[in-house]
Amino acid sequence: MTLTADRAATHTLSLLDELVLTLLNEESGYFRQVPGWNLNCAVIGGVLGELSLLSRIDTDMDSLILLDRTKTGDPALDPILEEIAAEPVQRNARYWIERLAPRADSIIDLTLERLVDLKILRHHDGDFWSLAPSGSQTDSYARIGDSTAVDFVKTRLSRAIFANEIPDPRDIIIICLINTCDVLRYIFELDDEAEQRVEIIRKMDLIGRSIAAAVSQNIAGHLFRHSTLAKPIPVVPLRKFLLNRHARDGNIPALFAELAEAYGPVFKIRPPFADPILFLAGPEINHWVHRHGRMYLRARDYLEDFEKIYGGSGILPTLDGADHFRYRKSMQPAYSRSRLEGQLDEYYSNVRSHIASWSAGETLPAKDTCRRLVNAALSPLTVSIDTQDLVDDMHKYKERALQTHVIRNLPKFMLYTPGMRRRAKLLGEVVERVQSVHTPAQRAGCPRDLADDLLSMHTSDRQFLPESNLPFVFSAPLIASMYVGDQLGFLLHAMVSQPALYERIRIEADAMFANGDPGRKEITGPGTDVTHRFILECMRLYPIVPASFRNVMNTCVVEGYELPEGARVVIAQTATHFMEGSFPDPFTFDIDRYLAPRKEHLGTTYAPYGLGTHTCLGSRVTSLQLVINLLMLTHYFTLEISPAKQEHKPKISAFPSASVNKKLKFIITEQRHELPV
Repeated sequence: MTLTADRAATHTLSLLDELVLTLLNEESGYFRQVPGWNLNCAVIGGVLGELSLLSRIDTDMDSLILLDRTKTGDPALDPILEEIAAEPVQRNARYWIERLAPRADSIIDLTLERLVDLKILRHHDGDFWSLAPSGSQTDSYARIGDSTAVDFVKTRLSRAIFANEIPDPRDIIIICLINTCDVLRYIFELDDEAEQRVEIIRKMDLIGRSIAAAVSQNIAGHLFRHSTLAKPIPVVPLRKFLLNRHARDGNIPALFAELAEAYGPVFKIRPPFADPILFLAGPEINHWVHRHGRMYLRARDYLEDFEKIYGGSGILPTLDGADHFRYRKSMQPAYSRSRLEGQLDEYYSNVRSHIASWSAGETLPAKDTCRRLVNAALSPLTVSIDTQDLVDDMHKYKERALQTHVIRNLPKFMLYTPGMRRRAKLLGEVVERVQSVHTPAQRAGCPRDLADDLLSMHTSDRQFLPESNLPFVFSAPLIASMYVGDQLGFLLHAMVSQPALYERIRIEADAMFANGDPGRKEITGPGTDVTHRFILECMRLYPIVPASFRNVMNTCVVEGYELPEGARVVIAQTATHFMEGSFPDPFTFDIDRYLAPRKEHLGTTYAPYGLGTHTCLGSRVTSLQLVINLLMLTHYFTLEISPAKQEHKPKISAFPSASVNKKLKFIITEQRHELPV
């Protein structure tokens, strides 16, 4: 392709689009390891560069001059142009980069949304991005000749660096910016001659040079800011932590919300005979964790002992960075909602088979009943075996493992009692059962399940998913049934204790199953609106995993507080669920929060599935499972709560994860419809 054609094609994407594509690391699914401030400065430098190319501003080493205040039509550029135009005093580029750097996050968001809309990038749960396979094949802006958009940009830069071609002004700016961020050497292998060529390119364009110099000065200034300027982290007396009314009730999110409002978004406690623990809570914290936590926080440290007791190394919850992204991409089909939507008939059948033995007048223990119901429906679909005889023991073993090796509220020897040793041996039984039914002949003609995907991954890369990890990954559905079952327990309690909502959900349930089993469009459509919003509100008030444990791997400053390397932190991501600023009147059960224009669940303040890279991979399929189970139980049975003292407010068992209290029971007062044979 000629240089002229190349240059014509570049105008399809803005300089900012191309900068973001260049910084994207497809292996890790996020930006290359550019520290947050450096990235912010580079992005603002890209905005100023684009405005200069559009003849809206001019800049030299000493000043930035407004040439034309006419809007560009680009939502990422126009607010910046407007702010520059409103400044009565002429400033230099460094001033504007420092002033505007905090706005880089919103600019990055707009740029990524544009690239996704153009089908150049594909967005994955957990805020990962990769090149979109479909768009890059068909659209001229995403594919030039036989190159993707990223390859196209890199090819131009490569020609300028290695073939001594005269670069376009926008290429000079991009090279200046990514070199200033120290990313260029990760994109290309630069020898001494190439390094010298880069220095020459940096001096070719005055605009590019001045912007890069301003970015460089801001980066250097930030690096040498003294950490003593950080605010001291408040210490919460242990008695205030333990004797708090919400702690007594087991409402951990409300506890964290109250402490954050009293002590600020970062505080710590000093447990006896242990290192201090830092707690992070609040809307700004959630946003920081979701966008930047991957750069500073690591999951592996606090889960290392946990994965070892399952005999594994490198299981999904303990992975970070590129390995974590690769694992999630590989497992995404197995945890997708579409796979369950393709097996709805079997799921309905599994639920009916399990509840067929229930009868009017029967009293059911809420916690165990909900867990076993979910497992009965889930295990046959995910690993193609029946695990009802193992599920109770697997749950007890998982709970004890979390308490001894993650939460650490029990001594480690408690995992090695005779009863726990017996349960540990059942992990091998799960592996044997799964492998016995997953031979090629037996799987012929069967829809793929989770175990098929895991075995394929194991076969293709035995180092990435070794045999030693199979006990954990094959028992994942049993573990999932614990969490989904506990959430279902809260749903049933909230529904039965609120007669008006109970009736509205019953109407939806009867309509869904009036003429046979609903299909995908019906069960996910407007006919389940009340049920869907009811579940959203239950998960706000009763999140199963209210907080996440991490270790600080890189010292960072959050909301003015320094988090030192090696510190153990608790991210109380659901504390915002009980903050007035995020959810007005937070202790009131209100399913209308999720209607327009309120839509209070949008954004990072609603976080029942976690935040950032470790957001629950199965969040969407879990939501569908909860809808199905709740509607089917409501259609076939009428329930009451026992004991009466828990009728209006459930007692919460907070550890190792939130669940209804063991004393809670559901009484079947009526079987409303016959179960099909």
